[in-house]
Amino acid sequence: MLSVYTRHYPPCAKKNPAWRRCKCPKWIQGTLDNGEFIRRSAKTRSWAKAQKQVNEIENPDPARTTPPPEPIIPKSKPDPKRCAISTAVEKFLDDAKSRGLKDSTRGKLKTLCERQLLKWAMKESLIHLDELTTANLTDFRNGWKDGDLAKKKKHERLIGFFGFCTRCGWITTNPAEGMGRVKADPVPTDYFPREEFEKIVDSTYVYQEKGYVEVRNHATRLRTMTLLMRWSGLRISDAVTLERHRLQGDNLLLYQAKTKLPVFVPLPPDVAEALRSVLPGPKPNPRYFFWSGNGDPRSAVKDWQRSFRRLFKIANITKLDGTKKRCFPQMFRDTFAVELLLSDVPIDQVSILLGHSSVKITEKHYAPWVKARQEQLVATVRQSWPSSNQ
Repeated sequence: MLSVYTRHYPPCAKKNPAWRRCKCPKWIQGTLDNGEFIRRSAKTRSWAKAQKQVNEIENPDPARTTPPPEPIIPKSKPDPKRCAISTAVEKFLDDAKSRGLKDSTRGKLKTLCERQLLKWAMKESLIHLDELTTANLTDFRNGWKDGDLAKKKKHERLIGFFGFCTRCGWITTNPAEGMGRVKADPVPTDYFPREEFEKIVDSTYVYQEKGYVEVRNHATRLRTMTLLMRWSGLRISDAVTLERHRLQGDNLLLYQAKTKLPVFVPLPPDVAEALRSVLPGPKPNPRYFFWSGNGDPRSAVKDWQRSFRRLFKIANITKLDGTKKRCFPQMFRDTFAVELLLSDVPIDQVSILLGHSSVKITEKHYAPWVKARQEQLVATVRQSWPSSNQ
């Protein structure tokens, strides 16, 4: 027999698992008729909805439990003289691994080529690589439900896959290059002016009062992480996995994850002191400031991103017209870069501090904030005026 119970959050005043009226998550547990014991989340905060799930488990509807038959997809017989799509995908992913690409990059390639392209090709009864033409690849792209920027990047990965196939001699031309390019308007870089950044820091002091109690002293750690990213320009992934020995006095020795180039970044004395005295998390590791060192660091980054979403919600930063400003942890890094450029720091030096592999990347994202360039443009325009208007 199955039953519903409530798992109360720490801020909830109720402790009785049989209490139904709070908004805490509802769970199901008990023993089925076959003797199997189950305990699982009902994925709802409604007691009535959870009880409905119990009734459906104990009294299943045969019409609902019997899945419809899988459609039979005719498949042509593979030709050993032609390269199969599945073989090309396997070789391409093996090559990506041997080239030392990051796990995150290989994961994106695997999602596109193996889980999407290969699955779509099987559905369309396409077996061989030379059967993928520009026309049917366009149909494949038409089924993507991503945003414009994500579509653009996926198209570039698709071009890379078929470029690999062309270099291997399996096909003569790259069909993905003949597809129309996805137009994605770049989103201008935004940052936190000083008054907005101060408001975010002030919000960390009320973070704990809102009932967000992920770990002990988390609000203080969140404030320290905020100051670190703002004054060092670190990405959140680099900040989460920052090692303690990198802090030498008031200077931070950084190795940017993408370039692996060492660079010293001076920190304000109060930020350096806050970093030195930051309290350990629930699973302390003397090697790191904010990470336990266990598991995949991407999981820890996601936890911090969730905390920042809550922090930005408390800060409630708005634009001049009153609309809510979209805030992300990456904007602390943008704030670091923009404030340097507005202080007339040369863009090539800012590029080094950000760990960019080329100054062209820095120009692409931050060119509008280069103070010297803007002043030069203004002076050039003024020189074009008639003498009476100067």
